[in-house]
Amino acid sequence: MDKKVAIVTGGGSGIGKASALRLAEEGFRVGIMDVKEHRAMDVQDKIVSLGGEAMAIDLDVSDEQRVIAGLEEVNKHWGRLDVVFENAGINGTFAPIEELGAEEWEKTIQINLKGTFLMVKHSIPYLKQRGGSIVITSSVNGTRTFSNIGMSAYSTSKAGQAAFMKMAALELAAYKIRVNAICPGAIRTNIDQNTEKKGHLEEVEIPVEYPDGKQPLENGPGSPEQVADLVCYLVSEKASHVTGTEVFVDGAESLL
Repeated sequence: MDKKVAIVTGGGSGIGKASALRLAEEGFRVGIMDVKEHRAMDVQDKIVSLGGEAMAIDLDVSDEQRVIAGLEEVNKHWGRLDVVFENAGINGTFAPIEELGAEEWEKTIQINLKGTFLMVKHSIPYLKQRGGSIVITSSVNGTRTFSNIGMSAYSTSKAGQAAFMKMAALELAAYKIRVNAICPGAIRTNIDQNTEKKGHLEEVEIPVEYPDGKQPLENGPGSPEQVADLVCYLVSEKASHVTGTEVFVDGAESLL
């Protein structure tokens, strides 16, 4: 019963999958939450095959009742919660602001920003029992980078996550709950499956010429495993005095 428990939203693929596997390697029991349950099941099976403990949960972070039920299921199964990696999100629709539909804006905000609020809000009663760590996946977009024309909804949601993280870090410090955000740049994932482009983007795009190597450190996108290493650091005792902080993991891409 002393074994720590972590939940990972969007845990069926990309950064979430890599982080769930890495947390399991570190000895965590892992609740893998994803709207695509078959992907979560695959990650669960992988962890179990390696000798770890995991459970897959069908969950939409923007649906409050499903969030409440998912957290209750984890607590009922393992009796505790120590780490929340709020990673689920979508790119949404890329379009000029003039052509972006209100419902398209709302969908991105609902999943990325409201979903973060709901996961943090409903995790607090469990985390307060022992203290713990929350990590939120924000982005370089909306925090350092604003040149990706058409991403107004996405960037707004990511900026909102960073501000919410800082508010939560201060408020929850009294309960020994740390809250931080990671800000990935280009990472090799399948998030493009949740991306739609529409309208006349070419009419509003501003040409940008980058020097050779848009990601200066490695001359290419990072890997989900590199981000997972950062997540594991932030939830560990090695980061016991780190809270309210954005950590960029982008190979210096956003500094260009």
